[in-house]
Amino acid sequence: MVMTRQLISSNWGNIQPESVEEYAMAGGFAGLKKALSMQPDEIIAEIKTAKLLGRGGAAYPAGAKWEQLRAIPHSPKYIVCNGDEGEPGTFKDKMLLSQDPLRVIEGMTIAAYVFGSQDGYIYIRGEYLGIQKVFQQAIDNAVKEGYLGSRILGTDLTFNIHITSGAGAYICGENSALLNSIEGKPGYPRIKPPHLAEVGLFSMPTLVNNVETFSAVPTIVMEGGEKYLSYGTPDSGGTKLICLSGLSRRNGVYEIPFGVTLRDIIYGSEIGGGIARGKKLKFFHIGGQSGPCGTPDQLDTPYCYKALKSAGLSAGSGAIVVLDESVCIIDYLKGVTEFFIHESCGKCTPCREGNQKVHDILCKLSNGMAVEQDIALLKRLSSMMTNASFCGLGQSATVALDTCLKHFAEEFDAHLQQKCPAGVCFEEQERVAI
Repeated sequence: MVMTRQLISSNWGNIQPESVEEYAMAGGFAGLKKALSMQPDEIIAEIKTAKLLGRGGAAYPAGAKWEQLRAIPHSPKYIVCNGDEGEPGTFKDKMLLSQDPLRVIEGMTIAAYVFGSQDGYIYIRGEYLGIQKVFQQAIDNAVKEGYLGSRILGTDLTFNIHITSGAGAYICGENSALLNSIEGKPGYPRIKPPHLAEVGLFSMPTLVNNVETFSAVPTIVMEGGEKYLSYGTPDSGGTKLICLSGLSRRNGVYEIPFGVTLRDIIYGSEIGGGIARGKKLKFFHIGGQSGPCGTPDQLDTPYCYKALKSAGLSAGSGAIVVLDESVCIIDYLKGVTEFFIHESCGKCTPCREGNQKVHDILCKLSNGMAVEQDIALLKRLSSMMTNASFCGLGQSATVALDTCLKHFAEEFDAHLQQKCPAGVCFEEQERVAI
């Protein structure tokens, strides 16, 4: 089986990112030209056939989302690209935005044609300041060459893309919080319903898709939905960008067809190449900080949405963090929880207070102060946060904890006895005793 395939990453390092001429010579804008000769409903049908699932983490069918917005009669309709990539271990959108911004622009412009939109917004995280400049140059060049702005390619389509940015708040990656931020409001998530397709940006119907999702649209239009689907599995069409990091031999961003196994990804010669320093794999954190932790006995799971879900795993944002036997589960979970403490917007009590309480108990486990009842309290806190938090941040903040409690219960028990299998915890106490 093919381990990697370049559908949306083929231009990386091969063209000047902001050059319209080089992008067009590499086949760019062919999808847009074809789209302009099609009916909007035909384009949506191809996206549905392709079984393109949202690449931002939620995996909502893109074709269904487009079809729902198409059926809403109100206008204007806005096109919004979510480029607020702020989750540790996730850096795929950074590559698309910096190496092939015109592909993202082409995908957004096809969407504008489908919905008759005149304005689109791309929200690029504040830490990507240099990338924002590259993207703006790509926009300016596309306008000069007639691929953006008024009467695109001699048609009646007028579409302009505006770059907006936040100050690095992870919560703004949640679509409704992102729209609030674009409007100049605090980045708090909204109550749903109403859904964003009906009441989105500036209270108007809005399409919000991830950078990677928009990047796949030109390929689907150009090659057809059936062809795109054939690159993946019957349930997960096409390819996926994955971010391999941690203690893998070869970290980086790879484009893989759905169906490749996790073993192929971590140990395959074309991708990860195994574990660094000759160590053994202990676990992997998949789908981002809000994703589950997996074990070596799950390595033969195919990387596709259905198979991963069946195995209790998740594709999520595309991140795969590889951890070896030198890593302490408790110590690692402390770092994950610290991230969510820092990024919680504070709007709801379960998330704001729950993450801090979870961290307090993990600290007790790592310094030898925890008792058996603390493990039960961890489970209660996790259940409360999952069921009562206002948005996905709090609801998924303890997913890694839950899976580690399931797969590594013996390591939690060992810490109750002041024993750390990785030899990370209790060292300070031992030095003081000596």
